[in-house]
Amino acid sequence: QVQLVESGRGSVEAGGSLRLSCKVTADPYTLNCMGWFRQSPGTEREGVARINTLGGEPDYADSVKGRFTISVDNAKNTVYLQMNSLKPEDTAMYYCARSDGVCYTLARTAFSYWGQGTQVTVSS
Repeated sequence: QVQLVESGRGSVEAGGSLRLSCKVTADPYTLNCMGWFRQSPGTEREGVARINTLGGEPDYADSVKGRFTISVDNAKNTVYLQMNSLKPEDTAMYYCARSDGVCYTLARTAFSYWGQGTQVTVSS
């Protein structure tokens, strides 16, 4: 059984920062490939960032490169998304996800497990 629970929802002004957390419960207790996605009203869910917890470089959507950072704490079974220099267009529901297979794509179909989502609102 794999469960993902996000936390860190909030509202900030443009230019501000926010950190999201995703606690993973799994047997075995391993994070494998973790990703963050987001979805705003009227849009499809899009990949924001992903990381292979076994090694390799993280990957980011062009819209967040240089502003967002994905990281993991294996001891706490937790993945983070640090969001800096936030823009109003970053407003969305953010979802944590895990893949048991490939870890070279941000495609939604590559991820098998999903959290419930947490709301991020950025005002201008």
